[in-house]
Amino acid sequence: MSPHPSPSHHPSPSNPSSARSGPLTGTVPPPTRRRMLLGAGALALGASALGCAPGSGTGSGTAEVRFWSLFQGGDGARLETMLDAVREQAPHLRVTPSTLAWGPPYYTKLAMASVGGRAPETAVMHMSRLPGYAPGGLLDPFDLDLLAEFGVTAADFVPDLWERGIHDGVTYAIPLDTHPVVLFHDTAMADRAGLLDTDGKLRPLDSPEAFLEASRAIAEVSGGSGITYGHVNDDSQGWRIFWKLYNQTGARLSLPQGGPAVVDEDEALRVFSFLAELMDGHTSEPNLTYQSALAGFSSGRAGMLICGEWELPYLLDSVENLGAAPFPTVFEQPGSYADSHAFVLPRQSDPDPERVRAAHEFVALMVRNSLTWGEAGHIPAYSPVTESAEYLALTPQSDYAPAGETPVLDPEVWFAGAGSQFHSDVSEALRTAVTGQGPEAAVEQLTRSLDSWAARTNPSEGVS
Repeated sequence: MSPHPSPSHHPSPSNPSSARSGPLTGTVPPPTRRRMLLGAGALALGASALGCAPGSGTGSGTAEVRFWSLFQGGDGARLETMLDAVREQAPHLRVTPSTLAWGPPYYTKLAMASVGGRAPETAVMHMSRLPGYAPGGLLDPFDLDLLAEFGVTAADFVPDLWERGIHDGVTYAIPLDTHPVVLFHDTAMADRAGLLDTDGKLRPLDSPEAFLEASRAIAEVSGGSGITYGHVNDDSQGWRIFWKLYNQTGARLSLPQGGPAVVDEDEALRVFSFLAELMDGHTSEPNLTYQSALAGFSSGRAGMLICGEWELPYLLDSVENLGAAPFPTVFEQPGSYADSHAFVLPRQSDPDPERVRAAHEFVALMVRNSLTWGEAGHIPAYSPVTESAEYLALTPQSDYAPAGETPVLDPEVWFAGAGSQFHSDVSEALRTAVTGQGPEAAVEQLTRSLDSWAARTNPSEGVS
């Protein structure tokens, strides 16, 4: 299995409880083409949109639901299993799935389809990308009363995650999962290194000193590396590990439009200093690529791996004694970098009520059938699934499931999120910290990059 290029996901906004039930209010006006250009975030647009021409129902008692996703490989296979379940449970829905390329191409085409009147009834979006789409009028809101008819309500989700799908008091995204970065480990090595408790679970590594000590102890057992992390050739890995640790310190980051960024430089220095000590070239290597970190752990040359849970299927096939746990609370507050795959309703210029209803039923059925998604490693967002006996019997999924309760998503700004240029730019600071001029220079570099992004104009502002 090739490495998943994703995640996701986070300070949560404060939204009135009334926004999560009752009739729809506060919908945005239809997007102009200029507004769409911004809604697509900082993407380089120009690719032609993919999509089907809109049409009416089939007239045969079925309702069509065109569905776009970016799931390939193992995730794509799990998705097909879920789609088969939906077709069996709701034969009156004619589901037509389309799989598009991950990253900027997907989000460009989704934005252009929404503007061009050729959008599907529903699509998958990373929750972290919502601030670039909902304000620009590229999405239609969900009717929560209609969704509740099909057995799905706000009460079925972790509040912080549900609220990230709300913009201006209206719900635009229904979470399918949380996919956090977790700590994988070889349980046999961890046992020999004295890192397991009496139940055979990884003991808490709840301070910088405990984390570093664990890395050194398991490196002695592996004969190679301790805790390994691949970030060199990945556009997001540097940001992911910094952002979750920065949030664990309790520090806040503000990116007001026009800038400057407000960042706690003392806490940022604390984070980069810790990472430089961890990846010191002795027990943990400082210059691993994503692929080399995976290979080092799966071959037994490293005892632990910091990675997204989306690699679980590959690791289950590669590591005989695989264990996993939520990313440790290294600093003061729990939390791990995460994103969420969510369902959205791309903007329809002339929505067909029959198809709108069918799209709501489809989304509800997909989240209710997300045990299959959990088997692939993702943490289902729908609580009745994660609390079920079937999910709790999955290992090591149930061991890291608590990570879904404290996800750290990207800042809620138009330029952030999965597959963004922002991720690539701010990730450079980690390389400066561990293999360049050091942590102090990394803080300066990060601050400059954050200032630059905050100063950029959101293309959708002031566009009518």
